[in-house]
Amino acid sequence: MPIQTDFHLHSSFSSDSSTPMEAMIRGGIELGLTHMCFTEHHDPDNPVSPGETPEKYLLNMDSYLYDFLRYQERYQDRITLLLGVELGLQKQTTEENLAFAKNWPFDFIIGSSHVAEGQDPCFPSFYEGRSEKEAYCSYFSSVLENCRVFSDFDVYGHLDYVVRYGPNRDRNYRYEDYRDVFDEILRTLVAKGKGIEVNTSGVREGLRELHPATGILLRYRELGGEILTIGSDAHTPRDLAAAFSQAETIAKDCGFRYYTIFEKRTPKFLKF
Repeated sequence: MPIQTDFHLHSSFSSDSSTPMEAMIRGGIELGLTHMCFTEHHDPDNPVSPGETPEKYLLNMDSYLYDFLRYQERYQDRITLLLGVELGLQKQTTEENLAFAKNWPFDFIIGSSHVAEGQDPCFPSFYEGRSEKEAYCSYFSSVLENCRVFSDFDVYGHLDYVVRYGPNRDRNYRYEDYRDVFDEILRTLVAKGKGIEVNTSGVREGLRELHPATGILLRYRELGGEILTIGSDAHTPRDLAAAFSQAETIAKDCGFRYYTIFEKRTPKFLKF
């Protein structure tokens, strides 16, 4: 049976989407999804551009929860809707993120790195004055730091997010070239009982592979990792469940026989 659960979704409650939540839900129902987990962005201390306010990157939980519960009830006979968040992790926001995670009834929390050294890697300035490999190493080192200092998440999202934006993107990128730092990241996640996601947005962004690269998935499995969620990172209905057949094939080739969904922060394993 094809994967029918999308566990990384955004709507207009995230600063980078203008799609109403109900439109996303209707799109999922049309595709035959059985579960959708909204994981709206909450990115404290995200650097802002001129004219922006820090609130742009903070999730209005009162409004989010109000609409979510309303639609959860409205569509309960057609699809299971789950409440999630994508927490932007940085060392200095650890206490703030801990409080946020505990104060709301989330089913699922993705930990993500959208900022390293105070900069978002989507901006060219992140790569100025150093090689692409040095910039990527800086980003991966920040992921490792976040894994070590913060634990209140269920999976780490798009572990190699940075390669979307490098000067050569993922043309020269291989897990083997960053093995030392990735192995420390993956060992830390496995020791903490945390998972990683297969994020299919990479291919629609023009990358050769999904997030993370296949070599990382294979190594996570070799190190004993078992928790693997599948998410499209969709911000519009047209991207829901995109490339899920490719994600399933790669996961199976890496030795995974199950993928994971969460409810009330508890994992449930579903057979591919």
